[in-house]
Amino acid sequence: MSRTEAPPLPEPLEVPVADSHTHLDMQDGTVEEGLARAAAVNVTTVIQVGCDVKGSHWAAETAAAHPSVYAAVALHPNEAPRIVHGDPEGSSRQGAREAGGTAALHEALAEIDALAALDHVRGVGETGLDYFRTGPEGVAAQEESFRAHIEIAKRHGKALVIHDREAHADVLRVLADAGAPERTVFHCYSGDADMARICADAGYFMSFAGNVTFKNAQPLRDALVVAPLELVLVETDAPFLTPAPYRGRPNAPYLIPVTLRAMAAVKGLDESTLASAVAGNTARAFDY
Repeated sequence: MSRTEAPPLPEPLEVPVADSHTHLDMQDGTVEEGLARAAAVNVTTVIQVGCDVKGSHWAAETAAAHPSVYAAVALHPNEAPRIVHGDPEGSSRQGAREAGGTAALHEALAEIDALAALDHVRGVGETGLDYFRTGPEGVAAQEESFRAHIEIAKRHGKALVIHDREAHADVLRVLADAGAPERTVFHCYSGDADMARICADAGYFMSFAGNVTFKNAQPLRDALVVAPLELVLVETDAPFLTPAPYRGRPNAPYLIPVTLRAMAAVKGLDESTLASAVAGNTARAFDY
């Protein structure tokens, strides 16, 4: 079996659900094909997430053109330092860039702010902190960008979509200090059960991706057990984090049923009970 071959369509869910976080612009095929495959297995709504100015404009335009798509717009935590300090290696899709300083960051944030005002944009994210790809020199730019996104989300009444990689304590600190928006989503939840209790107490949504199915992901499954049903979402983060048994092959929204069924088993629920809860939670989180 080729590692590049798309996995087969799973059995459709009986209850329609949403993919709370995907990147259609990074997936093979057209948007229409991706949405059709998703709809065939009863994944009827997707949240298309932007990671930079260009991708956020694309997300907003795609949501405007497709009734089953809503957009989230942001500068990814790793994008903020690239704008401020430059990206000579061209490590992002935007290629090599000169350092623009904080003026360039504020200019980019102003574009995100303008997009966040649009009706079909329902989230501000993915934003947050990432200590895996960005070293200490980029932390200040990340935190400034994160705080700005929190303000944008609150000003426009939109959900805040958090990217938290190896930065749990600081993400929680900034949210507490700045005051989290009414609806805050931890995308690709990566904390343990203790952190899940903190998120639950704060009313933060926790969105689980395909990595909850990985053999080495017991702490994630433990977190899912304690996460209140009314705060659980499901996502692909496609084309990344393809669930087992297809790990390493291309991910797409149509694979949501694989992850959702694994999550239902972890929580000791039948899949339709979990699907109904997740569908309602996603609509509540993104206000659609």
